[in-house]
Amino acid sequence: MSRQPNTRLADLFGLAGWSKGELARLVNRQAAAMGHPQLATDTSRVRRWIDMGEIPRDPVPRVMAALFTERLGRVVTIEDLGLVRHGRPGKRRDEGRAQHPDGVPWAPERTAAVLTEFTGMDLMLNRRGLVGAGAALAAGSALSSAMHDWLHTDPALAADTPSFDDPLHVDQVGYDRYEAAPIGSQEVEELERSVEVFRAWDAARGGGLQRKAVVGQLNEVGGMLSYRHPDHLQRRLWGVAANLAVLAGWMSHDIGLEPTAQKYFVIAAHAAREGGDRPRAGEALSRAARQMVHLGRPDDALDLMHLARSGSGDQVLPRTQAMLSTIEAWAQASMGKGQAMRRTLGEAEELFVSDKADVPPPSWMQMFDEADLHGMQALAYRTLAEHEPGAAAVAQRHAKEALELRGTGRDRSKIFDHISLASACFIADDPEQADRYARLALTSMGANSSHRTWDRLREMYRLTGQYSSYPKIQDLREEIELALPKGLPKPRGGNDAQA
Repeated sequence: MSRQPNTRLADLFGLAGWSKGELARLVNRQAAAMGHPQLATDTSRVRRWIDMGEIPRDPVPRVMAALFTERLGRVVTIEDLGLVRHGRPGKRRDEGRAQHPDGVPWAPERTAAVLTEFTGMDLMLNRRGLVGAGAALAAGSALSSAMHDWLHTDPALAADTPSFDDPLHVDQVGYDRYEAAPIGSQEVEELERSVEVFRAWDAARGGGLQRKAVVGQLNEVGGMLSYRHPDHLQRRLWGVAANLAVLAGWMSHDIGLEPTAQKYFVIAAHAAREGGDRPRAGEALSRAARQMVHLGRPDDALDLMHLARSGSGDQVLPRTQAMLSTIEAWAQASMGKGQAMRRTLGEAEELFVSDKADVPPPSWMQMFDEADLHGMQALAYRTLAEHEPGAAAVAQRHAKEALELRGTGRDRSKIFDHISLASACFIADDPEQADRYARLALTSMGANSSHRTWDRLREMYRLTGQYSSYPKIQDLREEIELALPKGLPKPRGGNDAQA
């Protein structure tokens, strides 16, 4: 017992709005439903958990996580509640807890357990039709500060330190998840192929339709990681976990589950590092940075990009470095830093063309091709055009290049390109061309589940205001208003969404 208040539990308890007696009764009822009828929690125990930092024994933390998840309508883990038991005295895993009270990063042996717990809760929310948008996003500076030292250490060195337990074994008791078992190379190959299928579906149709399947697959992989496999298989399994976690995060971001998405990006970075793939860990953090720019927090994005670059190690391919540069440039454009943005995009172009393709790119980089390079340049210049209208012409050129290069199966990216192009045309005082490209975007949106496309469309709608007296543009505005999915805010004339 720490004798210190559990501030995490206290904060969530306040949000839930229960009394201590109500929580005690709910814990007993939920525990009985989960097969533990002997539990007898009372008000005094709840008080000790909150006010004195007492950590109850299993299954109470899991029961509490399930209760708070359902009550708050978002994933709440044992870690979020501050109910994780530390290891035996003298074990090095506890050293980071004082430094990083937010629980990021967690100890290496916790990665598989956190992964399975979080995905299990996420699946429960899916089953009950709840949404997960009620939590607050961690600031980019807080994440990068917490993860800096951890990401810059070598996991192989940590594995050589003495420990009392197998660092890749987690307690099987209590998780409502896939019953794991050791697997072989054939099963790992099948999992790797499934990642490619999910990735292609996401690129074509958006994140909403297959997110639950990806989360379920990730939950199964977490169970597999609770067993110690031969090193070569273990590394590949961690790679699968990292790829699936990035996809789960990207799909969550795509449909507006922002805190859930951020958690998956952090899990992906942990999984990639456990597998010894620091470039993949950096790419996962760059996804969190892109999320921050989309949400109008470019300063947080730059904090995360600094960590993504420095933590990726010295084995990063030029094309990967180019991709990282385009994200940094978008953040700079959002802040109106035109000179810095142009310099960063110039570096991205040089890095991209310097990649000799003599080393096959990892699977997670195959989506970033020349079309994507132009698409990100178009987005950056279109964003800068809000501060420097002259940038709109360059945005149009890059958007057209991207559209010409886009291959089949990249439907969502084409929608983004059309919106970037239409927005740049409005800024450049060319409503006729803007109307054309906006309608091309609208015709494709019905078959896509990406909320981000609607966010960008709402931002483009703002630019139509000064042309609302044009009959064609007035018709376009009405079509956009009718096309927006029910439940999303109606577009306004002001700047209410980040491109």
